[in-house]
Amino acid sequence: MIIAALRETNAGDYSPEIIARVAENFSPAAVLPLLASRVVFVAVEGATVVGTASLDGAVVRTVFVSPSAQKQGVGLMLMAEIEGAARANGIAVLSVPSSITAQGFYAKRGFEVVEERYHGDERTIVMKRSLAS
Repeated sequence: MIIAALRETNAGDYSPEIIARVAENFSPAAVLPLLASRVVFVAVEGATVVGTASLDGAVVRTVFVSPSAQKQGVGLMLMAEIEGAARANGIAVLSVPSSITAQGFYAKRGFEVVEERYHGDERTIVMKRSLAS
């Protein structure tokens, strides 16, 4: 599901080389150790995984929605769970290293750009949001 989202959704904003490099980070062997150190949420439809998101301390990570389930509220639901978990853990400010593709999604949820980072030719937009009511 993550690889499909990268190849179908993010491919409009990143070169095939960047997509291939990022996809390597989401092999089962690469993801398995992260499950022990992050709070991970998974959205399912029947027996099919349609989305995932995780919280690594105060950092939102690995938010992906299956291309077939995008624009149906799955991302909103996952972010609500992330924000609830963050509040329950006393986190006041969330940050997210956003892709170019997801910047608008996070901006609509109150995240603001604080800096841009480059990892070689890959651009990441660091965004933050206060959870104060």
